[in-house]
Amino acid sequence: MTPAIDHVALTVRDLPGMMAFYRDALGLAQLGGEGETARLGAGDSTLLELRRDSAARPRDPRQAGLFHTAFLLPDRADLARWLRHAAENGTRLSGASDHGVSEALYLDDPEGNGIEIYWDRSPDQWQRSGDRIEMFTHRLDLNDLLALADTSWQGAPQGSSVGHVHLQVGDLDQADAFLAGDLGLTRTFDAPGGAWYGWNGYHHHLAGNTWNSRGAGMRDKGMTGLAEVVIRDLGRASQTITDPWGTPFRFL
Repeated sequence: MTPAIDHVALTVRDLPGMMAFYRDALGLAQLGGEGETARLGAGDSTLLELRRDSAARPRDPRQAGLFHTAFLLPDRADLARWLRHAAENGTRLSGASDHGVSEALYLDDPEGNGIEIYWDRSPDQWQRSGDRIEMFTHRLDLNDLLALADTSWQGAPQGSSVGHVHLQVGDLDQADAFLAGDLGLTRTFDAPGGAWYGWNGYHHHLAGNTWNSRGAGMRDKGMTGLAEVVIRDLGRASQTITDPWGTPFRFL
């Protein structure tokens, strides 16, 4: 089985408020949890785990950790329905881009964690050169996308997943040694201050950038933000590996 992101865990201060945001704004369903933890997802798949620490300090945007969690929807019409839902409910976007391989919408949750919601074009439309996959950032035509929203948003559909996780890192060479070396990803794309990595020909499952975090040291574990990235990989023994900045990557 090709490795893939199973789910992401966040440390949060306001568990009820964050649960409500991911339920109402993103359409994730509550799937359970116990005590100070809540699990949310689509169908019967957990995509996000929220862990309350009311004493945690607000995340520092210059620290290594999460740039965004990217929720992958099954098709373009799903993205269109979510965009209409966001517009009707006053959900504020921070960006909207056509990346060639995908179309993506961006926003932040109430505690400052970045979110991407996207769909992928068919892989036979991606421009490849060996292991490299061409990506770019062009303006997304929101009116063209909205024209596909023929029905209302009914929540994240079955088949939604965490398509990728984009990290803030302190140094790209250290990130490369971890992502390509320890995690076995293939480097697929580069841009100033960032690098993208995928397994088995995907455009990226993980990426790292230094746009806000160049030179960052070990993460402060007393802050909100990324708690761990959980990876499905049936060919790898269950274990946890920590990146150079203290973020755990746990293999199921």
